Amino acid sequence: PALFDYRVWVIASDGDMMEGVGSEASSLAGHLRLGALNVLYDANHISIDGSTDLAFSEDVAARFAAYGWHVQTVEDGNDLDALHLAIEAAAAERTRPSFIRVHTVIGFGSPKKAGTAKAHGEPLGAEAARATKRALGWPEEAEFLIPDEAREAFAAARKRCEPHHAEWRRRHDEWAAAHPELAAELARRARLELPAGWQERLPVFPAGASLATRAASGKTINAIAPAIPELLGGSADLAESNQTTIEGGGDFEAATPAGRNMRYGVREHAMGAIMNGLALSGLRPFGGTFLIFSDYMRPSIRLAALMRQPVIYVFTHDSIFLGEDGPTHEPIEHLPALRAIPNLVVLRPADANETAAAWRVALERTDGPTALALTRQKLPTLAEAVERAATGVARGGYVLADAEGGTPQLLLLATGSEVHVTLAAQKLLAGEGIRARVVSLPSFELFARQPPEYRDSVLPPTVERRLALEAASPFGWDRWVGPSGLVHGIARFGESGKYEDLAVHFGFTAGNVAAMARKLL
Repeated sequence: PALFDYRVWVIASDGDMMEGVGSEASSLAGHLRLGALNVLYDANHISIDGSTDLAFSEDVAARFAAYGWHVQTVEDGNDLDALHLAIEAAAAERTRPSFIRVHTVIGFGSPKKAGTAKAHGEPLGAEAARATKRALGWPEEAEFLIPDEAREAFAAARKRCEPHHAEWRRRHDEWAAAHPELAAELARRARLELPAGWQERLPVFPAGASLATRAASGKTINAIAPAIPELLGGSADLAESNQTTIEGGGDFEAATPAGRNMRYGVREHAMGAIMNGLALSGLRPFGGTFLIFSDYMRPSIRLAALMRQPVIYVFTHDSIFLGEDGPTHEPIEHLPALRAIPNLVVLRPADANETAAAWRVALERTDGPTALALTRQKLPTLAEAVERAATGVARGGYVLADAEGGTPQLLLLATGSEVHVTLAAQKLLAGEGIRARVVSLPSFELFARQPPEYRDSVLPPTVERRLALEAASPFGWDRWVGPSGLVHGIARFGESGKYEDLAVHFGFTAGNVAAMARKLL
């Protein structure tokens, strides 16, 4: 018998049936024929505002039947025999997810509040609680009473389940003895430990080549995937653009459950939620979409951070420099918005080697999610980052190129695609005798966690003239530039056009950066 044959049971409300993420996930579950998934829909027709008839009148059971689910209805939620039969039928269905609509009365038994919003949004209160106990034949003055019948039922259930648990332990131990290598692999994954030596597969990119960081990410994924079998990829219908496909990994489908590529379709929120579930099951999931579409999955990202799950988000097309898609697809406020989520680490690498280092950071995190912000356009692979990226990215920020000839007069800070622009500006300034230090700051969160001594070594407090460059909202940069610094960002929506033209239009050029530096000095 299989060691892992568990089933998932969900108790959902009318509100859950209205939420978009429920529709996204249920549609995909039906497509994938997830026979271990079972939903009990508590259909009481009440939400906080009152009757759901005010905003909700569809035939939910018909919708789930259309998704390809096995659907049943229990007309009376207090009919335990009918519930038992429906649950048994759901458990017997192995080729489709099961949906059981259960008609109930919220606050059942309360003479004053049953079937009303009052039973949904607030406690019954002492008077209503006594009236309810009276109506149900319950001792009125008893609080937190557990009747003997309930104690006996729970004790019987425990006694009934103990042999099953013992049998599972016996089967597990027999399997582990017969397959010690597989047992060790299972234990490793349960501990969220990565296989020994996986880091040796991380690519090193030669200086001088031009490569989009999304492309460097794709190469990194396929370099490390053979060494980390629990690594699963996916995308919200953008696998080619996000470059998130594990080559040779196959697609996860009903007929091919060993596939390593999840085809989420245009379901960003469900993708985020499903990745949370995969992480909670001990797998290491990553999923891709455009950075602008992180808006759709923000609740799932927040939950991953709250649950401290090591989910990895591959957000490409990370700025106005994504080509001709225009302002609707050009993220502006998204980097600071993601940085505002507690326990989420955001990494915006400057080139291919910083990208490989960012993947190492993301995979070595076991206490929270990580978001990678990656470019569509090609970037130069920086000679300065070949040796320094591995340790510098892990610390969130580092000196990429120091001033020559003495203490720097100016600090040039940047992330992602703007770092190479600051390097070019540094050279222009050096030709004028101005000493500037270039700092790559791929992760605010990781840099903030460093000891003050390290942060001060990168950003010396005595150097107050600081210029930060990022093609995004400048919100949040004041922490690093200080009161005497300047941030060149984008505090408006973008424009349609070629990225080279947009760089000139918005001032993200070496010449403009050098001019701002002179003015700042």
